[in-house]
Amino acid sequence: MEAVEINAGAWYLRALRADDRISDVPALDDLGLDDPAGYVASATAGWSAETAFTWAVCEPTTGELVALIGFRDDGTPVPLQGRARSGHQSALAAATGPVARFGAAAIGLEITDALTDAIPMP
Repeated sequence: MEAVEINAGAWYLRALRADDRISDVPALDDLGLDDPAGYVASATAGWSAETAFTWAVCEPTTGELVALIGFRDDGTPVPLQGRARSGHQSALAAATGPVARFGAAAIGLEITDALTDAIPMP
């Protein structure tokens, strides 16, 4: 499956990127990932295999990643996982409902309402 973009009100959710136009690597490094470029590749593979679904929660005017949210299809119910960069908890909170609805409607999973503070596993 190709990554699905989601409009979450004031925030824009998109696939992670590390290319010549947009790189989420610095923001992922800010979130504490040891191998941000490898994480982007793993997240892309998760979408392709339809086993893990990860989004960059972005500022719509700049495309800058301010939070990360996603879930892994490991059984039910499926927990949402996410982490926001400093000062961007509201962006993560705004993404929770739309991502849970996507998981339920598009993938057919039972998504838990609670958000676990963790980097989503791709």
